[in-house]
Amino acid sequence: MLKAIFFDAAGTLIYLPRSVGEHYREVAARFGATLDADTLNHAFKKAWASAPARCSSGGPRLDDDKGWWRDLVTNVLTQVLTPEAAQVFRMADYFEAVYAHFTLPGVWEAYADVRPTLETLRARGLRFGLISNFDRRLYTILDHLSLREFFDAIVISSEVGADKPDPAIFQAALARLDVSAAEAIHVGDDPEKDWGAEASGLRIFRLERPSHTLHDLLAALPPYEAPS
Repeated sequence: MLKAIFFDAAGTLIYLPRSVGEHYREVAARFGATLDADTLNHAFKKAWASAPARCSSGGPRLDDDKGWWRDLVTNVLTQVLTPEAAQVFRMADYFEAVYAHFTLPGVWEAYADVRPTLETLRARGLRFGLISNFDRRLYTILDHLSLREFFDAIVISSEVGADKPDPAIFQAALARLDVSAAEAIHVGDDPEKDWGAEASGLRIFRLERPSHTLHDLLAALPPYEAPS
């Protein structure tokens, strides 16, 4: 019997209407640098692909993964700034500003199908969990979007000390809702990270926007029978 549904966050429930490069450019302008959004996007993709995997610590990572993000942003800036510009650019201040920028209202949006789907499933008596390879900034983002209230458990990799697809983060989420893997399903868009939940015994719903959305999740679940 299905008792709980776990959701990924970015790419599943929330997204950036504007590219990362546009946000990096916007913040850089405040520090006197004129940078190109497309160049920043390219640099970000390279930095993301080469970033080291975050270690499984078995408990909260003390800096909330901020150091990992600092290294990534430094990598991006090193790619786009000339050596001369990099020497005078206030990289530490820029990082703090851009790190905070991604928690501001209006930076993230919820997909149009999110709230209707959650409301429909909540009416069926299902419990919800969120499993995300994010840090504590996610709480602020969810608050801005009025989504936090839907979730009975929010399980974040920086707090658990394990990133998807590590079984530890899925086991932590199941324990938080006190359900077995057979009683839950995980919904996500990342083949490597989210769909890896299957190895932990969870059923999975493969979200592939825009062709496969949360509306398809409703159709894929067993028919709902209201209590008599």
